[in-house]
Amino acid sequence: MSHAESRIDPYQAVTDLILEHLERGVVPWRCPWQREVGIPRNFHTGKTYNGINVLLLGLRHMPSPYWLTFRQAQERGGHVRKGEHGAHVIKVGESKSSSPDEVEATDEPRRKRLFLREYTVFNAVQIEGIDFPPVNPIPQLPASERIEAAEQIVAEMSNPPSIHEGASTMACYRLQTDTVQMPPFGSFESAEAYYLTLFHELIHATGHPDRLNRESLLKHDGFGGKVYSQEELVAEMGAAFLGMETHIVSDAHEQSASYLQSWLDVLRVKEHKRWIIQAAAQATKAANYIQNRATPVDSKEAIMTA
Repeated sequence: MSHAESRIDPYQAVTDLILEHLERGVVPWRCPWQREVGIPRNFHTGKTYNGINVLLLGLRHMPSPYWLTFRQAQERGGHVRKGEHGAHVIKVGESKSSSPDEVEATDEPRRKRLFLREYTVFNAVQIEGIDFPPVNPIPQLPASERIEAAEQIVAEMSNPPSIHEGASTMACYRLQTDTVQMPPFGSFESAEAYYLTLFHELIHATGHPDRLNRESLLKHDGFGGKVYSQEELVAEMGAAFLGMETHIVSDAHEQSASYLQSWLDVLRVKEHKRWIIQAAAQATKAANYIQNRATPVDSKEAIMTA
């Protein structure tokens, strides 16, 4: 990496990319990866990408879920075709902040500092000399199975909040009572719309002190506030992740001019450049919690703070 490249701010670079798509009327977190090919994964390690990397690779709209770095392709006897442009992914590195002298003097372990590194990866279709598995398009579930999958996710959530339906015309999560309020099922345009809304509120509920104890939920500063906007971004992404798990994708209302403008206004603020990366990581943790999955060990970005 050159000295010039080392000065690139990964937070700002990612935020600029998301802003670019929002300005074109595309909401990246509403369809974070291609339904036809599935979640992107590193072919060398076999691990799926998570957090912000799901968005960064999904935005490339490549026909294969498999990705490799330039070096990984070489190690497997292949090579990236000349002229191909890769996609950037973010990885969290660790360094130790204190000196060996300090450790000796205090007899305490060095504290670890987390920092972001940007890597370039290439899709299978950009690489020659490696036999990648054939990509079989993922069949879309019929409506009945999509709803059944959504119902199952809700029913199997460990330590769930209470869900009350029909007592309010607004969907919301109430921290004080640990309850999700949902409008009557029949008031939604479709069952899919109902479950995407419920997913959004359940993502909020994961922030409860008895679950993930998420700061952006607990330090609520009112509609339109900084913390409120952070938490809404987590819920938006988390609901999208759950929607993709159940093959439920609907972004009709999110494409409205007011919706797009609201996120453009928030993310254009220089002090908010970390939000996208942090929110994607927290959304991954929240979606995993609801599905009773462990958050990947290499998802250290989930604990990076501003």
